[in-house]
Formats: sequence, structure tokens, C-alpha cells
Amino acid sequence: MKQNKKLWGGRFTEPTSGITEKISASIHYDARLYGQDIRGSIAHAKMLKKAGILSATELESIISGLGQIQKEIEAGSFRFDASLEDIHMNIEACLTERIGEAGKKLHTARSRNDQIALDLRLYLKDESKEIQIKLKELTLLLVNIAEDNLDIVMPGYTHMQIAQPVRFSQHILVYAQQLLRDLTRLENASLACGSMPLGAGALAGVNYLTDREFLSNELGFSDITHNSMDTVSDRDFILDFLYFASVLGMHFSRLCEELILWSTSEFEFIRLSDKVTTGSSIMPQKRNPDVAELVRGKTGRLYGNLLSLLTMLKGIPLTYNRDLQEDKEPLFDSVDTVRMAIEGIHEMLSSMKINKEKMLSSVFRNFSTAVDLADYLVKKGVPFRESHEIIGSIVQYCEKNNADFFKLSIDILKDFSKHFSDDAIEKLDPTSSPERKESSGSTSKSEIIKQIEHIKSSLDKCHSKN
Repeated sequence: MKQNKKLWGGRFTEPTSGITEKISASIHYDARLYGQDIRGSIAHAKMLKKAGILSATELESIISGLGQIQKEIEAGSFRFDASLEDIHMNIEACLTERIGEAGKKLHTARSRNDQIALDLRLYLKDESKEIQIKLKELTLLLVNIAEDNLDIVMPGYTHMQIAQPVRFSQHILVYAQQLLRDLTRLENASLACGSMPLGAGALAGVNYLTDREFLSNELGFSDITHNSMDTVSDRDFILDFLYFASVLGMHFSRLCEELILWSTSEFEFIRLSDKVTTGSSIMPQKRNPDVAELVRGKTGRLYGNLLSLLTMLKGIPLTYNRDLQEDKEPLFDSVDTVRMAIEGIHEMLSSMKINKEKMLSSVFRNFSTAVDLADYLVKKGVPFRESHEIIGSIVQYCEKNNADFFKLSIDILKDFSKHFSDDAIEKLDPTSSPERKESSGSTSKSEIIKQIEHIKSSLDKCHSKN
């Protein structure tokens, strides 16, 4: 399907140079928009028939021709031509070659400017639905892991120092809570694609009484865009998705960092499956958490794609400029990266083994129940700042005398405060510490169950919106 003459070449006397062809071509990456482009063209053709611009026979010929082109693209037999620049021109040129004059009429009342605005919105709406499904599955996996391990106690950390005993189930639910927020961001990004852009033309609208509401309904949009100049220059909806992807990547990176730490010989909290680890070319004993490291590393790509588009958009005057061709590669890369990261994390979490004995033994370190002992004194009437100082003195005593904080006798405790009684000894036990937490959202078992119910309810509501 080699075309020597450009579809837009009527006013030109010289052919474009090789470098112009090379810089202009986007078919090598925007070919993935073929489904959305054909869907939009079929709807546009129906609208042209409704407006009296196409006959019933011409409409039937266009729909049939586009359907055959789509089948060939999906079968891998369609031959794309880089000289035709993009997916729109490749499809239109092939259609015209096959069905003749009717194909030439298809571009009436539209421009590639509003056509690509349509394709990208449709593409993001489609991809967002698929990503939402996968994210919900991942969130539910995290919830299931929490439910299956409700009673495991582990250290909670601040500043990477053991701070207080918590339930492993609460720790893993942190990431489920983050994903709920990511799902909200994804939903908002999808809603930003909800206005139908066809009819804006190149920038000023078109010289035909087109039925934009018909197109909006036909293509599943909730509204139409309201300013033709804004329509062809707007890429905010892509930025919204790229921001969602960047925050999601940050959350994934934090999770991966913990999986990497937890799987080290220093922690041994978990064991990652052989399916998601690799070996060393020189050290035969190594099991490297490559999937976690690569997902963590790919977060930089997601940040870069957002910054790339922001930087490109900041200097563009209204309305359409060819710079906007550079919106697709960052978008496509982020979509692919997000999909891959979700799959990788799902595989890691679904196959990992939890070492509850190692987690439990680790809470008997770094005076993890010091706050419990301080709060014991507060409930005995000691002001918190005073109790804080008393417990600090006990910690100092243990460090100087190599004493086990968790096995201190009541006699030693009474040396530091007359308010200690025999019941203070139980406050030293890290295994019972989580159940002493009474506040909403805390690490006690009853509160963890409430958190699980909240996440499940939120996922159901998310499902009901789609």
C-alpha cells in the first residue's frame, strides 16, 4: 500500500525529505490505536449519513471496509506504510484504495486534530477499565493475605528502627489502603476522558451541522467538549493518567522495597518464590529479588513520562502543534509499565512464604513495648511526660547492665516507680501489645477486621460504578 502522494499534499510541489519523513512518522507506535480509530470512524460515518453527507450504500461500504481492515490488523496481515505517517492516514488511505469515492468522503467534518483527541480518550477509557480490574484483584489479594494471617505479630518500624509490635495483617493492609486511593485516582483520570471531542475540527469547529450528541452517545461518552480550540490542544486527561501511574508506581516501589528487605538473610520475614527470583552468574548460593527490584526501578520511568509530557506542554501556544505527537510514547509506556508491574507484584505476593516465627522473635528487640509500659503508668495517674522519663531511665538501665527488658522483675520496675504493681509485668509482653490498642484504625484484631470490611466494601462500591 505504498502511497507516493500525501493525502494532504495538494498545495506542495516538492516531496518531503527523508528526515522529515522519519521525524513525522508515528505509525510505529500509534498503530496500537487502530481499534479506537476504526470505532470512531464508524461512528463518524453514521453521523455523516444522518447529516445527509453519506448515502446508505456509502455508509455500508465504509463500515464493511473498516471492518475488514480491523480483521487484517488483528491477524497481522495488514501492511503499514511509514510514509503515511500515522494510524489515521494508513487506515483512510487503505479504505479509499479499496472502496473508492466513499472512502474519500469519510474525513468530511473532521480533522486529524479532533480525530486523535477522540482516539486517545477512547484508548484511555479502555485501558483504565482493564487496569482497574487488575488493581482490584491485587487489592483483594492483599486483603486475603491479611485475613489468612490475622494473628501474626511483627515489629512496626519508624526511622527503620523497631518501634512497636503490630499485626502483620495491618502492615499488609497499608498497601490495600494505598491501592484504594490509586483506584480513586484512576477513576478520576477516566472521568477526565468523558467528553466527546469530534466536531472540533482542526480548531474552529466544522462547516457542517454535525450531531455531536449522537456521536457522544454512539461512542459511550457522558458529554461533549465545549470549546473547539481547547478540545484539540487539551492533553490534561493524559496528565491525569500519568499522575495516577506515578503515584501507583511510588506505592509499588515502597512495597517492593519492603519485600526486598524482608527477604534478606538479615530479616528473613518472607521467602520469595523461585518464580520471581533469579540467580547469580558467579555466586551459586544467591537468590536475587529481581522482580521486586525491577518494579521498583520502573517507577523512575513513570515519573519521567509525567515530567516529559508536562515539559512538552508548557511551551505550546494554542491550539494544535505537532509537538503533541510526543504525547503518545510516554502514555503508552506508562500503560505498559503499570500493567507489567501489577502482574509482577501479584505473582510475588501470591507465591511468597511468610516466616511468622522470625517476625515474632524480632519483636523481642529494641524495647518494643516501652510505650505500653509508659501508658501503664499514665493509667496509674502519672503524667505522660513523667512516665516517658521513667521508662527512658529503665531503658538506659537495661543497656548499661545488659538486662533483658522483656524479662524485668517487678522489683526492678518498682525501683524506678512506686506506681508499678505485679500487673505491670504483662505489659512487657510484645505478643499481647497489639490487643492493648483501643483506638479506631489501630492494630488490634477487632480493628483489623473492621479495616478488612471497609476495604471490601470500598471495592464493591468501585465495582458498582462500572
